[in-house]
Amino acid sequence: MVRASTAPDLSSDGLTSLERAKRNKLMLGLFIPLQQGAWSPSTAPRGTHWGFEYNAECTVRAEEFGFDLAFGLAHWLPKGGFGGAMEFRENTTDPLLVTAGLAPLTKNILLISTVHILYRWHPVMLAKFAATLDHMTRGRWGLNMVTGFRPVESKMFGMEQFEHDKRYQMAGEFTEIMVKLWEGSEDLDFQGDFYKTERGWIAPKPVNGRPIIVNAGSSGAGLQYAAKYSDLLFLTSPAGHDIEKACEALPAHNAKVKALGREYGRDLKTLINPHVICRETEKEAREQMQAIIDHQDPVATDNYYATFSGGDQASWKNTKRDDWVVGGNVHVVGSPEQVADWLIKLNDAGCDGVQLNFYDYLPDLEFFGERVIPLLKQAGVRC
Repeated sequence: MVRASTAPDLSSDGLTSLERAKRNKLMLGLFIPLQQGAWSPSTAPRGTHWGFEYNAECTVRAEEFGFDLAFGLAHWLPKGGFGGAMEFRENTTDPLLVTAGLAPLTKNILLISTVHILYRWHPVMLAKFAATLDHMTRGRWGLNMVTGFRPVESKMFGMEQFEHDKRYQMAGEFTEIMVKLWEGSEDLDFQGDFYKTERGWIAPKPVNGRPIIVNAGSSGAGLQYAAKYSDLLFLTSPAGHDIEKACEALPAHNAKVKALGREYGRDLKTLINPHVICRETEKEAREQMQAIIDHQDPVATDNYYATFSGGDQASWKNTKRDDWVVGGNVHVVGSPEQVADWLIKLNDAGCDGVQLNFYDYLPDLEFFGERVIPLLKQAGVRC
């Protein structure tokens, strides 16, 4: 049986969950492992599991450690997932439904679901689902809007893939309708280039006017969409997985993104996705990283790498094949002190938060919470 969080309920402070998260100089997020194999196509020993109970335990424990948000990735893959002996990511649970299940188990943590909005969704339907989840979480729900870049996914839904920039034009119109439905006081008539509605209406309205909107675009069109609509942007390192190179490249990238947000009057916050391997010593952490790489499933790794190194998306470029065995967008490896220092450097490089993933989730999360978070608090980047 999944236990509920024992964290104190912070809702009486008068702040929204996002406002509360922003009080931290460095926001902390957890990428929950909704997919078989999580982020790493490796067979090195671990207990990580894609099932609801495991993910609920991860989320509850993250909240007890003070994490600000938990985020679920969405995938649509054919039989066998990315393939290999481990059938990497064949089993994947839906983040929209998982966050609904997490709502009564948590009190403070933001629950963010990824939805491929162009895969046969209509904005009226998703606006209704979103408002419902927003009420179920008392304003703690967010929507990560993705357009999809893999042709195999579009074909699964009987569609051909839309051209890159057209996808973001469609996403903008889709979002416009949802925002009007969330904020409007009358029936909505809307005739667009891609979507229409007559007497569109949803009630109840979201708790805080609208749910939190998240995006992960990196292209020109993607960043324009994020700047106009998003509260949080999941960005990727222009320099790939190497943490030192990432910290050199990110200040300019973050500055560009936030300047775009200001053009639309938005205080856009950015988060990056480190894979954290933390042990008592750097030697032990490096050994664990090497074990993950040494136990890679070569077929799954080839297919996984090919997905992100190809395609028309702008994210996740400048990476090497073995980087994908470990997972995450940048690798943070070392002792608790070293890991804390690198997270602070990412913060200094303009990232307002980190969305973490681990290899062996529950024990790695526990070690991080007990050993790294106190160092972040001492450094003044966490309340």
